[in-house]
Amino acid sequence: MLDYNLELLFSYHLQLTPPEIIGPVPEGIRANVYTQSGTVTGEKMQGILRPVGGDWVTVRSDGVGVTDVRGTIETQDGALIYMTYTGVLDLGEDGYQRFLQGQLPTTARICNAPRFQTAHPNYLWLNRVQAVGIAEINFTTFTANFDVYAVR
Repeated sequence: MLDYNLELLFSYHLQLTPPEIIGPVPEGIRANVYTQSGTVTGEKMQGILRPVGGDWVTVRSDGVGVTDVRGTIETQDGALIYMTYTGVLDLGEDGYQRFLQGQLPTTARICNAPRFQTAHPNYLWLNRVQAVGIAEINFTTFTANFDVYAVR
């Protein structure tokens, strides 16, 4: 087994919009969820998530949501960091049908793999990081809490 560590980079809290349902497409149910606001906290980074990003999610027939997220972090010291990730959101075996009926679970867990791009000299190290993230989304309040770890 390879030797590795997970290093907490930062956590963030999001306020999201309710899903904008595109509807059933050949790949599954397409929906868009947009970021309204967000805060980033941690030893390595403090700031906000700009309200310009979102998740272009597809819910497959097996109830798994495949996330496609893009967003911009603005740090307290003025850096802009582009963050993208894909991941999985398990809505349960009946998640596809329930999603079609507008019945979301109270909460769900998201596992993802963030990547970063920035030109700011204080954060160039992020361009080299492969991260993993774990989150919980609350579908009652449309809030989410994420922890993001660097794989070292």
